Amino acid sequence: MLAIGLYGDALRFAHGSFGGWQSFGPARRATKAVGNVLYELDGEPALEIYRRYLGEYAEGLPASGLLFPFAILADDRQETGLIRTLLGIDETLGSLTLAGDIPPGGYVKLMHASTEALIDGAEAAAEAARNMLGDAGRGLALLVSCIGRKLVMGDRVDEEVEAVAAVFGQGCALAGFYSNGEISPFIETTECKLHNQTMTISYLSELD
Repeated sequence: MLAIGLYGDALRFAHGSFGGWQSFGPARRATKAVGNVLYELDGEPALEIYRRYLGEYAEGLPASGLLFPFAILADDRQETGLIRTLLGIDETLGSLTLAGDIPPGGYVKLMHASTEALIDGAEAAAEAARNMLGDAGRGLALLVSCIGRKLVMGDRVDEEVEAVAAVFGQGCALAGFYSNGEISPFIETTECKLHNQTMTISYLSELD
């Protein structure tokens, strides 16, 4: 295990996270969910409903599930910004195993995205981090992007990094990696959340 501590009055820190996925279809209630296993949506087996939405893509499950994650909704059925991607299916139980907990009784929506939308999402995450500081200036941007995004974008995966670089400019060094889950707060809070299928950025700089 490695830990790094940073301190000093000149240190500036900003963050941003965004997916770029778009929700579709009606909000559905997780009528039975335990941890990260979703058993029922609106009283029906979750796998059955998921397959209906995926159509021809259902033949490629569970791998094709990377293209159709879930949006976690608030009580008013508005999107919270949290995304949950599919890890596996259980034919016998008709359940879906997701990469993160599902609130029992909460609402979800299916999502999909194009490569262009995911690139736009990476750009939006960078802009959110830059806007927290007003002027990014010289610094270091640590990028953590979901491996699922890489699989979706294929040969165009470099374009999301290029989009981030364009936002921060030449004075910013970029580093990062692909992960199986991203931990980052939202813009208006410092409380970290577990994200899926998201570009998360931590920006560090020091005042002159």
